[in-house]
Amino acid sequence: MSGSPHSDRPPIRLTRRGRAVLVGFAAAVTLAGLWLTAGPGAVAGSRDGGRGPSGPARTVVVEPGDTLWGIASSADPGADPRLTVQRILDLNGLNGDPTVRPGQEIRLPAG
Repeated sequence: MSGSPHSDRPPIRLTRRGRAVLVGFAAAVTLAGLWLTAGPGAVAGSRDGGRGPSGPARTVVVEPGDTLWGIASSADPGADPRLTVQRILDLNGLNGDPTVRPGQEIRLPAG
């Protein structure tokens, strides 16, 4: 009798399903680790197309007949109005409600 008592066992082999489970588990652990270490501000620029804050916000008072789309188009004429509307909604805490009323003060993103 030579060698270890377990030398007559065949080596462990992973099936295709076993490898997929192992890779999926490793990916999930890696993503969870990145998510936990990234912090809350890690994705701040992703919603607005990668444009981060570019300065202080200014405000406008909504006039009769104004719409959020029109305000967004005037605030940043070169940008996609959809992104500017979303930035205005986020900045003012409007929770996705694009309704504005005359006399309402709206903060606009700088840029």
